[in-house]
Amino acid sequence: MTTYAALLRGINVGGARKLPMADLRALITGLGHDGVRTHLQSGQAVFSAGHGDEDSLADELSRAVEDRLGFGVDVIVRDHAYLAAVAEACPFPAERLEPRQLHVTYLSAPADPDRLAWIDQEARLPEEFRVGDRCLYVYAPEGLGRSRLAVELSRPRVTQGLIATGRNWNTVLKLVEMTRE
Repeated sequence: MTTYAALLRGINVGGARKLPMADLRALITGLGHDGVRTHLQSGQAVFSAGHGDEDSLADELSRAVEDRLGFGVDVIVRDHAYLAAVAEACPFPAERLEPRQLHVTYLSAPADPDRLAWIDQEARLPEEFRVGDRCLYVYAPEGLGRSRLAVELSRPRVTQGLIATGRNWNTVLKLVEMTRE
């Protein structure tokens, strides 16, 4: 059995696409997975699976949400080793920053550097981003809600064909902890 985190994109935000965490836990359990737990209301679930890989598990969960709840949702599934490696590889001094200032945008595939080349990073300072392993690290000193850089990173010219879903640093660390087994 491998322990995974499922990251659901865009649920329970602004009153749309409601998915209570109790329903998400029941749905994942109904798919035959064990040890299902959720974190917050913004679409994080941890579970153990004895079959499948990250992509097939993400597809399975996405289809199950649409079949049972009637709306589509993008899902990224990652195991503990990956989540821990992302936290460890953070290029910013996470221990000296407020968690609201540091975010990881998890991607369904590696970022294409050519898609990011148009962003003038110097013009966006003090905001910054770095490319990681199937993720982007984003430093936004005023928080992501006020970040012009975050808007640029979410444009289709960057994310087209990818699933991209962001989490603040507290959630990044919590998912590492929750998947550790």
